[in-house]
Amino acid sequence: MDQSVPEKKPRASTLGEIGLQQFAPYLMNRIMGRYNASLREDLKKQGLTVPKVRALAVLSVAGGVTVNDLAVYTVIEQSTMSRTLDALEAQGLVRREACEDDSRVRKVFLTDDGRAEFARAWPAMHEEFEKMFAGIDEAEYSALIVTLQKMLRNIRKHEI
Repeated sequence: MDQSVPEKKPRASTLGEIGLQQFAPYLMNRIMGRYNASLREDLKKQGLTVPKVRALAVLSVAGGVTVNDLAVYTVIEQSTMSRTLDALEAQGLVRREACEDDSRVRKVFLTDDGRAEFARAWPAMHEEFEKMFAGIDEAEYSALIVTLQKMLRNIRKHEI
């Protein structure tokens, strides 16, 4: 029985060789663009935007997050996150508190109204999630999640 490791085939090196339909970053951006576009109308009815609901989503599972970390977790530019938090705070959906050990750093928390608002937004988000993964079985979904987590770790290794 041959125990040799199969030779790894080199990936194409130009976008022309790869093609858009095989270029994962392009596909990921298209998927998220469509997902966000599908949500916009439902969220608009609630007075929410995609950045607002992303912030509410992260805060619903990880309260007490710094503004910088929230910008990273939501994949929103710092300046947009600051404006988004100003609007959410004005709506009474979040509150910001200075950190005990460093008063220059502020942590963000959901208010009870914010938690309720996210609960109203979640069904539309979940429905779009289900549509996105229609016809994809558990094994395929699990493999995708493992792959995406590996990719995220690879990217984190290169962060400054």
